[in-house]
Amino acid sequence: MAELLQVPLKKPSEIDVVKPLQNVIQSRFSTSDEPVDYSDAINEFAKIRSNAIWKAFEKYESSLDVIYGYYDQIVALESKIPPNELQIPFKWKDAFDKGSIFGSRQSLTISSLSYEKICVLFNIAALQSAVAGNQSVESDEGLKLAVKLLQQSAGIFHHLKSTVMLSIQQDPTPDLNPDTLGAISALMLAQAQEIFVHKAIHDNMKDAIIAKLASSCEDLYNEAMKIFQRENLKPIWDKEWIPMIAGKQAGFHAIAEFYQSLVCRNQKVIGEELARLQHAVELFKASQQRSGKNLFNNIFLKAQRHLTEATKDNDFIYHERIPDVKALEPIGKAQPVKLTPLTYPMSQNFKDLFSELVPVALHQAMAAYDLRKQEIVNGEIGRLRESTQVVNGVLASLNLPASIEATDGGSSLPPSIIEKANAVNQLGGITELETMIKELPDLLQRNEDILNETDRLLDEEKESDDTLRQQFKEKWNRTPSDKLAEVFRSNSAKYRQIINNAVTADKVVREKFESHRFGMELLSKSPSELENAVPRGSSENVSNSSAVSTLRRLMEEVETLKAERDVIESELKNTTVDMKDKFMAALAQDGAISEAALSIESLGETYGPLQKQVRESIEKQEGLIQRIQDANAQFVQERGSTAGSRENMMCQLAAAHDAFRDLQNNLKEGTKFYNDLTQLLVAFQNKVSDYCFARKTEKEELMKDLTLESTKHSAVMPHAPFPKPNESYDKKNSPTTPPQSQESSAPQAPQAPNLPYPMAVQGMPLPYAASANTPYPAYAPPPLPQGYNPYGNMQFPNSYNYQGGYPQNPGYAAQPPNYPPGTFPPQGYYQQPPQGYPQQPPQGAYPRQW
Repeated sequence: MAELLQVPLKKPSEIDVVKPLQNVIQSRFSTSDEPVDYSDAINEFAKIRSNAIWKAFEKYESSLDVIYGYYDQIVALESKIPPNELQIPFKWKDAFDKGSIFGSRQSLTISSLSYEKICVLFNIAALQSAVAGNQSVESDEGLKLAVKLLQQSAGIFHHLKSTVMLSIQQDPTPDLNPDTLGAISALMLAQAQEIFVHKAIHDNMKDAIIAKLASSCEDLYNEAMKIFQRENLKPIWDKEWIPMIAGKQAGFHAIAEFYQSLVCRNQKVIGEELARLQHAVELFKASQQRSGKNLFNNIFLKAQRHLTEATKDNDFIYHERIPDVKALEPIGKAQPVKLTPLTYPMSQNFKDLFSELVPVALHQAMAAYDLRKQEIVNGEIGRLRESTQVVNGVLASLNLPASIEATDGGSSLPPSIIEKANAVNQLGGITELETMIKELPDLLQRNEDILNETDRLLDEEKESDDTLRQQFKEKWNRTPSDKLAEVFRSNSAKYRQIINNAVTADKVVREKFESHRFGMELLSKSPSELENAVPRGSSENVSNSSAVSTLRRLMEEVETLKAERDVIESELKNTTVDMKDKFMAALAQDGAISEAALSIESLGETYGPLQKQVRESIEKQEGLIQRIQDANAQFVQERGSTAGSRENMMCQLAAAHDAFRDLQNNLKEGTKFYNDLTQLLVAFQNKVSDYCFARKTEKEELMKDLTLESTKHSAVMPHAPFPKPNESYDKKNSPTTPPQSQESSAPQAPQAPNLPYPMAVQGMPLPYAASANTPYPAYAPPPLPQGYNPYGNMQFPNSYNYQGGYPQNPGYAAQPPNYPPGTFPPQGYYQQPPQGYPQQPPQGAYPRQW
């Protein structure tokens, strides 16, 4: 068996994969209060990569197991993290590197898991060809392994040919050109067939079988030769490759003719025997001439002896006419080799380091489900709270319940005011609110500093790119920073808008605090001080009138209604449905997740009864308000005088209590809002930092290539095309360059800009519906626990392509990507408060919880 050609390996570079992996996993997958620590898995992944990429250069079968394991880890990770999500500058050199000539590039750096997978696959196939070539021809086990590896190698190169352009979406290095991969795949298959021919000869199989195997092998080398001789590929190959392939093509044609001549000898067809022997000898000579080597010398010598003996016998005994070789019956074909499809996993004992990370499809389905759920929860709670604000507004306009409590007369405080004062003191009083308000500026400044630093990184990278573009002009052909960082800039602007809106919300909270400061200060005092501060009641006493009794009973109904709503709200916020198992089952069964159908069905079953309770509560309130208004009209008629100073003071204290409770919730939620925003901004800054590092690495590589190119004074010329075969050689098998085959005319993937940096920032938080009258952002970012957030108007930028659309809520204060036209910006930042509260800012300011 002649020497097998071995594909050279792509040369990798050492890079840090730990930090970018930590960043993307923390920002995308840390969705619980106690996130899983993947530090050990990430460090192990880095070790596996370092071992695998260099172990490939040790051309042993054991090296294959190592690189198989790394490939399996990439495939598993890629199914959970979008390919362009990781900003790791993977750099690989051209396997056939001959310097920067003919307009080709020596190396390519792309920040994509897909590119890393493509390069690792190439090296797997290349290493398989090397291990196959190192097998002993005398060992059956060695030959079986060689055939297996060569068929696998051919299958991998064929797979890469059809997927590489879709994966990297830009001009590849020459070794990853689809034509190059197609040529190597054809070569690997031909060499696998060659081993079958050698095995058949070694095992003394029937001459007819050997002839058919050799004839098929000649066809495979002929197909490979056609591709190898394409003008765009000739400069790539080692100078010995095309002569070797051409020599083997002629040599296996010769072997096929020789063994078919033995079939003729056994059948006593002397004339055909001589014709095939003569043609075989000519082909053996052509093989030696083209390759410059005696590839099949033993069979060649045997063919010459057979030709001499057969010629002598025919001259003295048979005297048969020797026919034209072109008129002979074609030799049959036998091709046992075929492309082995790429399989996963490739290693025998594969263990996914990131098994706890959910697949991308599942993660996106869960995020879309959470969005649908939050729309329902926020919408229903918003309706409840809006209805409660309506009834509060009606009561405030009628000075209830303060007007009926003031009818008791005397100096003692009504029980409701005492209860409100005790509640305020138990919650820390006005001092607690003042402390929380003073913390807001520091929290705000921290977020502004992070975003300012992120913008500085982007500006610095852009300035560097613009400077080098001015210096190198058209030679600086990488994608401009303005285009590449467009989405980063867009999201930064949206984060900036969120912070600006939060500043406005802080102002609303402070104004509300100042407007009710006096009442909250009184409620924070001791009972005796509060009692002295409230004016005494008038002597008129209508506390026993029927109207007062009716109003007191109606006020109890109002409190009962509010308590029921608190229960419904709690159930809405705390009801959870684990959709993970349903989505996983759908993914396993159908290979895809019908998120919309599954989510709508589950949400209907879970929240349908609660939605019914909300409707019934709102309907009940309508009748209750009418009865309150009727009873109050009777009460005013019976009282016969306007409200006094005591009644006004009680009304003010009641409003101060409500404002205190709202402000305390607002400030707690505002503090949480700023802390959670910090996490998102840190994750965003990490992505920008990784992007800038990848751009810096690419910049250094491009500058290096430009420097090398400028030092070259002359380019290496490609070797001359292989000489045409002898006229006696069968023209149909001539290795001259044929027209472009189907492989070259196959549709190519559309070309994208030079670098496949993400055109959309992945892992950004999803927008959630916000309720009315609320100045603070509502959001539920993936890195944090998700739940109801009724107070927000602003939304974080979102990169998920959620097909269900976003809720058209006028409360949104920032427009997420793909937001429905006409819904942004909102007309008026706040909605009008209910009648009776014209002097108060809107209720609620911060998101309550996730």
